[in-house]
Amino acid sequence: MAIAGNPKKLAQDIADGFMNLSAPGLKSYTPADLKIILTNLAVIQREVRSIQIPAEDALQFKAKNMRLSRLRQAEMVMRSFCKKMRISI
Repeated sequence: MAIAGNPKKLAQDIADGFMNLSAPGLKSYTPADLKIILTNLAVIQREVRSIQIPAEDALQFKAKNMRLSRLRQAEMVMRSFCKKMRISI
């Protein structure tokens, strides 16, 4: 199954918590699709890291760290799935 919509938007949805990746959900993607999703996760991760937050705003720090955490978790799920299925990415 091809990626429905923009892969960058998919990565943003993962970062915002609107979508989660799981091994059963990843089975429908081709190895090329997985590589594209992984690349876009890295792009969004760089964008989130570049956000400058004032030191006194704890809520924005928490939101930024949650987005980074979700992106990192999705990356780890994808990498472990690819390793298990012997897909080189």
